[in-house]
Amino acid sequence: MKLEQLRTKLTYQTLLLGGFCLLGSALLSFGDVKTKDVIATRLAEDLKASLQQVIPAQYYDNDLLQDTVLINSETLVYLAKKDGKVNAVAFMVTTNSGYSGAIQSIIGIDKEGKILGTRVISHAETPGLGDKIEEAKSDWILSFNGHSLSDLVEAQWKVKKDGGVFDQFSGATITPRAVVGSVYQGLQFFKQHRDELLTNP
Repeated sequence: MKLEQLRTKLTYQTLLLGGFCLLGSALLSFGDVKTKDVIATRLAEDLKASLQQVIPAQYYDNDLLQDTVLINSETLVYLAKKDGKVNAVAFMVTTNSGYSGAIQSIIGIDKEGKILGTRVISHAETPGLGDKIEEAKSDWILSFNGHSLSDLVEAQWKVKKDGGVFDQFSGATITPRAVVGSVYQGLQFFKQHRDELLTNP
């Protein structure tokens, strides 16, 4: 093949490849724009459903998704208000102490510091063992309801194997231990910022 023909062929292949890359990028951008709003709506719906599970409806008459405050530039707290007064709050708690990594939960706490509800939002724990932290798999997560820093001392905020009051799962102690610890940290967070949260306009 002559040098001139080789250059022509290489130029053609380069342009063809560049054209496909450009087309692919355009299609991805178009798809992102078309699905962005739909994904955002679905995420908001999921979050709203989770909030409704950890804060009973009688505690608020406002829009939980819109009434928020950012604490320490990192924790977004959802304020449950009735007649303009904060009756409860909800926020995410995350622990990296799970058997398979991070476990993210949402916790609802009333103005007295009592847990209204807790739900695990995401995790990668072992199916059939660690996934019992999900309400769909077990009612274990409901064992936090009604507890606070007032009715249990620090030593009791552990699984029974460690001397606490919360059950562990047969063959899976690490997962419930991690969740108990994160819920306790959540209560500590609320105690630390209670006045700031309850007086939020």
